Amino acid sequence: MQTLDFDQTIEQISQTDPRFAADAYYFLRDALDHTQAQLRKPSSGRKQPQHVSGKELLEGIRDLAIEQFGPMALTVLNDWGVTRCEDFGEIVFNMVDSKLLSKTADDTREDFKSIYDFEEAFRKPFLPRMRLPFSPEKPRSNQTQKDRA
Repeated sequence: MQTLDFDQTIEQISQTDPRFAADAYYFLRDALDHTQAQLRKPSSGRKQPQHVSGKELLEGIRDLAIEQFGPMALTVLNDWGVTRCEDFGEIVFNMVDSKLLSKTADDTREDFKSIYDFEEAFRKPFLPRMRLPFSPEKPRSNQTQKDRA
């Protein structure tokens, strides 16, 4: 069997499973690299991660999407057909089935189930902060207007 390169394999996956755009697979590969780099930081205590869990990958995906796409992250992901954490699990396992990624015996699609809500993860960081409710009372101060005059 001839070994296919990454691009050809992604093209084949996209034809077999058209739910997700090819860009979602490329982004996932970048997010995996990003996550592994984060896990290798001295503060993490890891020098070389051997394995990235579904939860760790989803955290890296969120970080990278916000970094790369800012307030458009949710729109971009939705445009690729990715609307929930489980979709990234499907992408990962499509890549595993195509031998682009490997997994341990303990890895399952369930590892990606409902880790975070997309709306909260990708839109909330860009929403204006909540203000305190308006109070019709005048602010209290040590001086009254009469004293200031």
